[in-house]
Amino acid sequence: MLRLEGLSKLTGAERYADDMPLCDFLWGMTVRSQSPRGRIVDIRFDPSVDWSQFTIVTHRDIPGCNEVYLIEKDQPILAATHTRHIHEAVVLLAHPDRQALRRAVGKVKVIVDELPPVFDPRAPLAPEQLQHGTENVFKALEIRKGDAAAALTAAPVVVEGEYATGAQEHVYIEPNAMIAWTDEAGVICVRGSLQCPYYVLNALKHAFAREADGVRVIQTPTGGGFGGKEDYPSIIAVHAALLAHKSGKQVKIIYDRDEDMAATTKRHPSIVRHRTGVTKDGLLLAQDIDIIMDGGAYVTLSPVVLSRGLIHAAGPYSCANVHVRGRAVLTNCIPHGAFRGFGAPQTHFANERHMDRIAAHLGMSPVELRRRNLLKKGQTTSTGQVIRDGVDRCELLDAALDAARYDARRQRHAEFNRAHPYLRRGMGVATFHHGAGFTGSGEDYLASKLAVAARSDGRVEVRSASTEMGQGTLTVFTTIAAEALDIPADRVVVANPDTHLVPNSGPTVASRTAMVVGHLIERACDDMAGQLGAARGLSSAPRGGAFLAALDAWGRENPGRELVGRAQYKKPEYVQWYDKTYQGDAYATFSWGAYVAEVEVDLRTFSTRVTDFVAVQDIGRVLNDTLAAGQVTGGVVQAIGWALMEECVWERGAMKNNQLTNYIIPTSFDVPEINVKFIQSPYAHGGGGAKGVGELPMDGPGPAILNAVADATGADPCELPLTPERLMRLIPSGDAP
Repeated sequence: MLRLEGLSKLTGAERYADDMPLCDFLWGMTVRSQSPRGRIVDIRFDPSVDWSQFTIVTHRDIPGCNEVYLIEKDQPILAATHTRHIHEAVVLLAHPDRQALRRAVGKVKVIVDELPPVFDPRAPLAPEQLQHGTENVFKALEIRKGDAAAALTAAPVVVEGEYATGAQEHVYIEPNAMIAWTDEAGVICVRGSLQCPYYVLNALKHAFAREADGVRVIQTPTGGGFGGKEDYPSIIAVHAALLAHKSGKQVKIIYDRDEDMAATTKRHPSIVRHRTGVTKDGLLLAQDIDIIMDGGAYVTLSPVVLSRGLIHAAGPYSCANVHVRGRAVLTNCIPHGAFRGFGAPQTHFANERHMDRIAAHLGMSPVELRRRNLLKKGQTTSTGQVIRDGVDRCELLDAALDAARYDARRQRHAEFNRAHPYLRRGMGVATFHHGAGFTGSGEDYLASKLAVAARSDGRVEVRSASTEMGQGTLTVFTTIAAEALDIPADRVVVANPDTHLVPNSGPTVASRTAMVVGHLIERACDDMAGQLGAARGLSSAPRGGAFLAALDAWGRENPGRELVGRAQYKKPEYVQWYDKTYQGDAYATFSWGAYVAEVEVDLRTFSTRVTDFVAVQDIGRVLNDTLAAGQVTGGVVQAIGWALMEECVWERGAMKNNQLTNYIIPTSFDVPEINVKFIQSPYAHGGGGAKGVGELPMDGPGPAILNAVADATGADPCELPLTPERLMRLIPSGDAP
C-alpha cells in the first residue's frame, strides 16, 4: 500500500493544530520560573500593562487538583508555593493579540526565595527535598538471577567499566500545540498534537474534577512525537483548557521552538556501571550492573523508563548469574520523560560498549565474543524469560556482517590507517533486543479495547485511540483490517482518535501499535464478520467477495445502522510475570537486531563521520516494506545524532542551547547510506504477524558507532555524545598529526 496520509503531507495540504481556522479566539502563553529551586514569595504584574485586557490563570483557578495526572501526581499544573526547576509554569496568560501577549509575559515576574539546587544525580539532597525515605530516589528496582556476587568472586576474569549517556531533545517537526474550548453542552474540549488521547483525558478529568463525559480529547495531525508527545501534552492541554474555561473563548497555545526545547522533557541522562565475570575463552559467567537515571525535577514516566532500562541492561546474551540494580533520582533539572527506546538505548549502549572492552581484554574478536553468548532457543534472559520465538540471533549477526563485508573492509581499513597521515577508519558491531508492548503486566492493566464497525455505506471503520504521528499507523491498520477480511483496502477507513468516539486501545508507545492493537483489529474483524454472517443467515463468518456482498445487502436493508465488532486485550497463555520479584516474561516477545557501523575519524579536528551503516533486524512479519525501512532509517539517523553531536548544554538545570542554531542534529550530509534488511519470523499474537519496530533502531547505533571509533583510533570512548572535544581528550596528543 501507498502511505495513506503521505500525499497530503508531501504537498503541504495536511492541517496541523496551528493551521486550524479559528474565529474570535485567544492566544495562550506561559509565565515560567527562572529559579531552579526555591519558595515562591510573590508574583508581580508590571503596572504599565492594562491587565484587565488579559485572561490570567494561576493555581487558584484550577477547579480540581493541581496535579499533573500521571504515574505519580507530584508535579503541579501550575507551581503554587515552590519551584523545582527553571521554566516551571507558574502563570498562564491569554489575549487576542499574540505580540501583545508576548510582551505581557515579560512583564510578569515570579519572585523566588532561592534554595540550594542539586544537578548531579549522584549528589545527596537536602532533607526537605527527599522523596522516599532517606534518598533522592523516585524509583528503585532490582533484578536477580543466580548468584552474581559468588560467580564474580570465582570468575577467572573480571572486567569493569562505567558508561554515561546524555540527554537528548526530540526535535519533532511540529512543536507542542493545543486548542481548547467549552462546547455548547459544557464539555471541555481540546484538540492538538499528541500521542496518547486517553492520557490527556485523564489529566483533564483530574484537573477539572469531571467525569469522562465532561471532557473530550481529539488528535489533530501530529508532526512527530518520539515520546515527547506522550506525557507532556497533558500539561499544555490542561493549560489551554484552564484559559478557555476562564475566558469562555477558544484558546490556542503553540510553543515556538525555543520554548519547546527549553520547557519540555528530554531523554534521561544515565550512568551505568558494569562488573562482568567471564571465562578466558569468553563465556559470560556473571553480570553485575548498577544504573542511575536522572529523572529531573518530577517523576513523569521515570519509573517505567528505568524498568525497561533494567530489563534490557544485560543484553541479548545468556548468563546464569545476573544482578541489576537501578535508581531513577530527583535533581533540579528539567523533568526527563519518554523518548524513543525508553531507557533501553542507555543500558544497551553501556552493555554493548562493555562487550567490546571485554573482547579487547581477552584478545578476542568482538564478533566472536557475541556469537558465543547470544541467546539460543530454550535459554533465559535476566528475568528468567525462556526464549522460544524461533529467531536465530547468530543468523542476524552473520547477515549484518555479510552485508557490511566486515572482514574484508576491516583488512582494508588497517592498510589505510597505516598509510594515511590523519584519517582513521574502523568498524563496530552491536547486537541487541527490544521488548514489544508494555512491560510485565502493563498490557493486562491497560486492558485495551478496540472496535471495528460495518457501516451501511459499505465501508469498514477501525475505531482506535492509536495515533498517526508519521510512523504509518493509518496505513498499517488499513492493511491489517483489509487482510483480515480479505477485502480491498479502499473499503477500510480508520477513525480519527476522539475520546468521545473511539475506545481506549492504549497509548501509541512501546512498539505496541502494530503488534498489540493490530491483533485487536483482527479479532474485532472476526467478531464483526461473525455478526454480519449471522445477520445474513450464513453458516460462517464471510470473507472476501462474500463479505462485501453481505455487507452491501445488509447496508441496503439497514440504512444508518452499524454492526460493531469488539475486542479486548488478552495476554498469550504462556506469558507469566511477577511484579514483586521482577521475574518471568517481561514482554510477550522481543524484536532483535544486529547493526554494523563504519566510521572515519579526522585526527586534525577529532570529528567522526559515519560512512556506512548496516541494520539487520527481526520484527516479525514486515507489513509494509517502505514504512518499516523508514522507521529503521529514521531511528538510525536519530541515534547518530545522539551518539555524535546532540549535546544538551546545561546551565542551572536548564537547556542553554535551546535553539536549532546551536543544538546540532544530523543533516543529509551527516547520514551515510543505511542498508536495511529484515529477517522475518511472524509472531502469532501480533497484528498480521508483526512485532515492534519503532524503538528497536534507537538501541543499536550508539554503541556500534563508538565501537567503530574505538576500532579506528584505539581510544576508549564510554560517554555519549562523543563530540570532537570529548574524543580529543581520549586520544594521546602524540597520536594526532
